[in-house]
Amino acid sequence: MKHAARPLSTLVICAAAAACSGGAPSPTPGVDTSAATGGVTLSAPAARRDSTLRVLVYHDMEGLSGQDDYRTFNYSHPEFYRKGQEYLAGDINAVVDGLFAGGATKVEIVDAHGSGNPSPDLIPAKLDPRATQLTRDSAFRQYVDIVAPDSYDAIVAVGMHAKTGSRGFASHTYTIGIDLWMNGHSITETELVAYSWGRAGVPVIFVSGDDRLADDLKTMPWIQYVVTKKATSANTVELRNVDSVRAEMKTKAADAVRRLADAKVTRLREPVRAAIRVVPPARLSMLRGVPGVELSPEGNQVSFEAKDFQAAYDGLISLIGVATLAYPAVRDEVIRDHPDSASIRRLQRERLMMRWFDVESGRWNPPPAPAPAPGRKYYGAQ
Repeated sequence: MKHAARPLSTLVICAAAAACSGGAPSPTPGVDTSAATGGVTLSAPAARRDSTLRVLVYHDMEGLSGQDDYRTFNYSHPEFYRKGQEYLAGDINAVVDGLFAGGATKVEIVDAHGSGNPSPDLIPAKLDPRATQLTRDSAFRQYVDIVAPDSYDAIVAVGMHAKTGSRGFASHTYTIGIDLWMNGHSITETELVAYSWGRAGVPVIFVSGDDRLADDLKTMPWIQYVVTKKATSANTVELRNVDSVRAEMKTKAADAVRRLADAKVTRLREPVRAAIRVVPPARLSMLRGVPGVELSPEGNQVSFEAKDFQAAYDGLISLIGVATLAYPAVRDEVIRDHPDSASIRRLQRERLMMRWFDVESGRWNPPPAPAPAPGRKYYGAQ
């Protein structure tokens, strides 16, 4: 689960001036996935120049084997989250074992979950020592900032989830309440990875997650896919035997490497038609009336045209930042139902008034951003 936070003024300016164009048509929710073929181009991976075969593994945490409790992917529930970390290490290591068995010579892991843990979700000491975790000295956006030509030969995604509206276990796209569209196709985070790496000519070859994600990814039939569990609702599943799932992961990861030449690089056609559609608790209706913003009559969708994937991605992330400003409405419900609701609301109003007085009087400045810890490493979406 990933959440973008940017100042409202920046978000609205970006959405209205940079991302949105009034003439861009809006995609229709529920469109057949076959409509996506007109929005992408498929090509064979580039021939390798030597015997090395480098694989980058993205991991999320909602699609893990053995997992049937949302608290196991949520850092705010430490006693359950520790179990999730064990599930994650088990699945990752099964895939890593298969990748090396299939002929990979280098495997790196990047965190694509963002649990809120300042340390990586995947405990380094639990990782198969043949693989390494991708780190940087400063924060980076795992979907776009590490994409570069001739850096990897294949991409793998472990523990992934279905998209918003698919009724999978914890299904969402980027963060809760968000449905992203590119070139007329509602996309999963796995497809977001595929489109981003398509710019560098690198294919996605293996994915694991629940049965609903398997349906979402029928547009990418070359992927070696492992169903980890059957979703019965957004927070309930029927589990498969963990040992059987991990054995299948190893086998299919190895096959994915051996069949790399059969995989397809997925590139978005340009310009890119992008849209964000939201469901509660996210909301876009606050953009109604903003000049240049093409908001649907229902107030739940904004569409725009961008010159390329990067511009489309940046515009969508900005709009996600606007849509998620509605999240505190749920907090307000909690406060309203609290026995001390009246005093809490009074304190909030007093704090708001004093902040206004202090700013207007020149007595207040925003607190400085916390300095990064010396020597801290960043593993992705932490």
